[in-house]
Amino acid sequence: MKLFGTDGIRGQANQFPITPEVALRAGKAVASVLRSSGANRNRVVIGKDTRLSGYMLETALTSGLVSMGMDVYLPGPLPTPAIAHLTKSMGCSAGIMLTASHNPYQDNGLKIFGPDGYKLSDELEEVIERHILGDEAEPPAMAPDRIGKAKRIDDARGRYIEYAKHTANNIALHGLKVVVDCGNGAAWSIAPLIFRELGAEVIETGTSPNGLNINDACGALYPETAGALVREHQADIGISFDGDADRVIFTDATGMPVSGDRILALCAIALKEQGLLKGDAIAVTVMSNLGLHEAMRREGISVATTAVGDRNVIEHLRKHGHSFGGENSGHLIFADQATTGDGILSALQVLAMMKRKGATLAELAACMKEFPQQLVNLPVLSKPPLDELEGLRSLMAEADAEFGDAGRHLIRYSGTENKIRILVEHRDADAVQRWTERFTDAVKQDIGVPA
Repeated sequence: MKLFGTDGIRGQANQFPITPEVALRAGKAVASVLRSSGANRNRVVIGKDTRLSGYMLETALTSGLVSMGMDVYLPGPLPTPAIAHLTKSMGCSAGIMLTASHNPYQDNGLKIFGPDGYKLSDELEEVIERHILGDEAEPPAMAPDRIGKAKRIDDARGRYIEYAKHTANNIALHGLKVVVDCGNGAAWSIAPLIFRELGAEVIETGTSPNGLNINDACGALYPETAGALVREHQADIGISFDGDADRVIFTDATGMPVSGDRILALCAIALKEQGLLKGDAIAVTVMSNLGLHEAMRREGISVATTAVGDRNVIEHLRKHGHSFGGENSGHLIFADQATTGDGILSALQVLAMMKRKGATLAELAACMKEFPQQLVNLPVLSKPPLDELEGLRSLMAEADAEFGDAGRHLIRYSGTENKIRILVEHRDADAVQRWTERFTDAVKQDIGVPA
């Protein structure tokens, strides 16, 4: 698709497609495609993170929706999973989150949820895209008396806070000292409050958004920020959210980051022990380390692998009736509690597991050992199909023959940026380094990179 990528529409603010003109058309498109036959369901909730451009997009999107007879609820800055929850709980036809997740403030985007609180299917996104681009006939203008209304909702924050605590059975966190880094993003006013209300001692950072500092040397991409505070305050754990708080990265009591795969492993094991891991199975993406697969085999837990993107994991869990999965990048899907990745909910679940077992995060995370791995994100001048790149294709075949069961490689384009991602994983760290360099050289030769 031309507009929708791995996770909604994303790009630089005030440049196509992240412009007020496109947002206006997106509002009309969502109204046309997701309108319900019931008058009481013609409602849309619009959330946003803390980017300056959120004001511009929120206003234009609202105009498009109300012009098509939709009533719009505006809760202000809230995490993406809060918008997913509110969409369903408030009986809305759709929910729209204005965010570019972990990207810097210059970028923004749209994530769209259906009335069930789940992200839209590729098919629905494609229909909405056709409407936005003008490939579908313009809908007739609404009569003046059928134009919708927009209003602020003041209790949305409280609704989500109570929901999040309830998913963890209001676990008592007394005795735990936690560092919470909100990345100057959507969780800034909510996450520290939730952990404090449950009894934890909270050291907060990344809670002073100004529209320009979201994800700026803080949050999930910079867990070392929380790690330094963990060491300084002798805290038990560091919790770092990305800009829209659908992802979370943890640091242990020494301030060292714990990989998302280790968190997936320890959660899967704990859920199985509680009898809550449906089918004794989890779903992860192709980016997960082979060490996770090895650890799950030891525990009698089967692992399904999906394409990159938390939506793909969620679709697999729904299709097979399973209850847990996620991504190494920090998306954790507790499918019995939420319809999307939720950083705050996930952090509460991990803290509850620590309390239940009386163990540190490092002790729980010792359940798996990663294979040496290297990931290179290389800017590229274009994105030709990989199977048309003769040199790279030949090199990949050579690697497959040499690796056998001892390693793997994964080369793919980013769904949101002009980059190619080169992942190499092997039991032998020297092999990882050698093959990463060879793949990088092949990409530079076959595609070309910016000077």
